[in-house]
Amino acid sequence: MKITRSRNAVIAERGSARRLVCRVAGLLLLAACCSPLTALGQYAQPPQSGVSSSDVPLALKNIGIEQRLNGQIPLETTFRDETGRTVKLGEYFGNKPVFISLVYYNCPMLCNQVLNGLVSGLRTIPFTVGKEFDVITVSFDPREGPSDAVRKKEIALHDYRRTDAEIAAGWHFLTGDKSSIDALTEAVGFNYTFDTATNQYAHASGIMLATPEGKLSHYFYGIEYAPREMRLGLVEASAGKIGSAVDKLTLYCYHYDPTTGKYGPAIMNVMRLTGILTVVGVAALILILQRRRRHAPQRLSTGEAGGAA
Repeated sequence: MKITRSRNAVIAERGSARRLVCRVAGLLLLAACCSPLTALGQYAQPPQSGVSSSDVPLALKNIGIEQRLNGQIPLETTFRDETGRTVKLGEYFGNKPVFISLVYYNCPMLCNQVLNGLVSGLRTIPFTVGKEFDVITVSFDPREGPSDAVRKKEIALHDYRRTDAEIAAGWHFLTGDKSSIDALTEAVGFNYTFDTATNQYAHASGIMLATPEGKLSHYFYGIEYAPREMRLGLVEASAGKIGSAVDKLTLYCYHYDPTTGKYGPAIMNVMRLTGILTVVGVAALILILQRRRRHAPQRLSTGEAGGAA
């Protein structure tokens, strides 16, 4: 009777081991490659079918954002910061990735939405302005000056809701003359125009991300920016110097699509990683089963000895 129970226990243990290994392998595959990122990138100006060029207001015909991926930020261009100090863009590059937002501080609507979307996205990601990355907000209205910039900075930092000492030194609000503004907007592909009828600027909405060397690496469109897209963009722009191991694994399975401004599956990398995990799972299963078989005769002998006694 004792022998029968011992043999049944061995069989049950083998079955449990198989089920355990299969579950672990399945979970690894699912976690690594099958959980899609929530990509919320938007177009600044979505294509509209059925709208002829004659229906578009004149002020809106020449605006938009043309991607200049891998283009160089004009680091020698000078602006004034919120304190009135003359600065070169190059002062803000060299060590960290940099988000760039182009707005004008007295804009009645769209620029505020861009800044609100930027602050909302930055508030959600685990990285902090001034530590892992910096932000440059530049007015493209040459009529604005440091007094406009300092007011807008106060609002942005208040809405950011963090108290780290580095934040104020990492987020810069700049103003400049038309030649400096034109140099930057041309470099990043930001096309806008002044509408004399409304005394306002017509422009698209979006933000850019540059590497520590000042090379444009990502564009994010619209007025809301998905935190996970921003986080992955920062990890990629920093060449992996910031971010967790999970971020780096995610970037192996997903790549940035410049046509949509978001990340999508990198099919070949997903297939490679799936194959590796499958081999590892099968190897683990074989090892566990071999170990169970080696110990099975000893357990059976022990059970038989107990039965004879």
